[in-house]
Amino acid sequence: MKKLSELEYLGLSPSKRFGYDFSVFLRNLPVKLSGFLKKIPLGLWRIVLTVTGFLKELGGIFIKGDFKTRTSFFVMGFGQLFRHQVGRGIIFLLMEIIFIGFMVFFGFGYLSDMGSLGEVAVERTINEYGLEILTYKDNSLKILLYGVLTIFFIIGFIYTWVINVKQNGTAQKLIEQGIRPKGFKADIKSLADEQYYKTLLAVPLLGIVVFTVIPIFFMILIAFTNYDYSHLPPEKLFDWVGFENFRTMLSTDISGSGKFAYTFREILIWTLIWALVATFSNYFLGMFVAICINRKGIRFKKVFRTILVMTIAVPQFVSLLLVSKMFADEGIVNSFLLSLGAITEKIGWLSTPNLAKIMVLVINLWVGIPYLMLIATGVLMNIPADLYESAKIDGASGIRQFTKITLPYMLFVTGPYLLTSFTANINNFNVIYLLTGGRPKTLAYEGGAGSTDLLITWLYTMTVTNNDYKLAAVIGILVFIVVAAISLVVYNLSPAIKNEEDFQ
Repeated sequence: MKKLSELEYLGLSPSKRFGYDFSVFLRNLPVKLSGFLKKIPLGLWRIVLTVTGFLKELGGIFIKGDFKTRTSFFVMGFGQLFRHQVGRGIIFLLMEIIFIGFMVFFGFGYLSDMGSLGEVAVERTINEYGLEILTYKDNSLKILLYGVLTIFFIIGFIYTWVINVKQNGTAQKLIEQGIRPKGFKADIKSLADEQYYKTLLAVPLLGIVVFTVIPIFFMILIAFTNYDYSHLPPEKLFDWVGFENFRTMLSTDISGSGKFAYTFREILIWTLIWALVATFSNYFLGMFVAICINRKGIRFKKVFRTILVMTIAVPQFVSLLLVSKMFADEGIVNSFLLSLGAITEKIGWLSTPNLAKIMVLVINLWVGIPYLMLIATGVLMNIPADLYESAKIDGASGIRQFTKITLPYMLFVTGPYLLTSFTANINNFNVIYLLTGGRPKTLAYEGGAGSTDLLITWLYTMTVTNNDYKLAAVIGILVFIVVAAISLVVYNLSPAIKNEEDFQ
């Protein structure tokens, strides 16, 4: 494909423009990958230089430091206490005491057991009456969880220690220049003034670390163990197995042990089809409904919008459960059609594999169109009317106006939403679980998966029903890789990024 000039590129329709961007991306992908691979050694070298420079900086502070600064390397807060920064000194000293106590009485034991994840789960003894007494010893799950918490606690302590050392070095330099370092009151005032952003971000950042980063790190480690129904603590221990779970999920062989790989491939294909169809069908039909309602001459616009908004007000799980009952084999739809004589036998709306997939896509339209209608209405009302008037004077048809004015503006404004909607549909648990529960089940699939299961619902079945946490963790990692790769590609090709200057 020849390279287009800027004028030729702008003359393309949105669909052709996206196709051109995608082809250029694919053509340049090998070059970009090779360039990335070439940068890896340079990146590693830069990391080495950064670490070396950091260590030299700390070494310089120790060598040039006085007695107070050097002692602070071992007793945190020592320099601050003797430089009239009592508040800082007490906080740093308490942090060190808490860290030492945590490691001695709690963290070190779990951290040392992470290599084996425990030796003995249950110890059985016979008491003097001849009864068996069970004594629970090691718990692999606790060892792994508390070991991960200990690692993050150590990282936090190291970060605090570095701040303590650097503050001592800075305070020493200020005193040598005849400047008195700030006291505790000045620190408190600073946190409420010029450094107020740190105060505001402290709690959210802590929440992200505790409730997002640590669980993700824990899940990644679970994928390298044999934690399943056969190795459930506290009665049993689980152990490290390396990449065995990834081989089970992704590899096939002639012995037929690649059933998990087949299941993963089939469910991944269905998940991507579901995400694409569910996202773009909702997007374009929601836009179409908004355009129809906003047309001049349409009466009762507020009534139509109110009806659509009311579908959003009803809790989604109530609506989906009701629809699933309506289209069940014994549901009202089959009963009504039988009574009319329209069918002679019950239709498996949600129990026939292919028909069930079509049904969940159709029902998802009813759930998703109102949201897109509201978003599209806001965008359409903000498109300058003189653009349409100029297009009409030039003789542009309605389709031409849509492809050259409406759709580019919609894609520019809602491009990020379209990407997040696609990502959300890949992980759309509610619609599939509440409508079909992943059914109908099939013997061709492993791990309790069904024909309508997405990767996220299969992951739920693997954990809650099958207690196969190791493979569920692998699925979680693979879902992240798929979503991250698609998101990065689509984000870089979206009009909101590439054509930003056209809408300034």
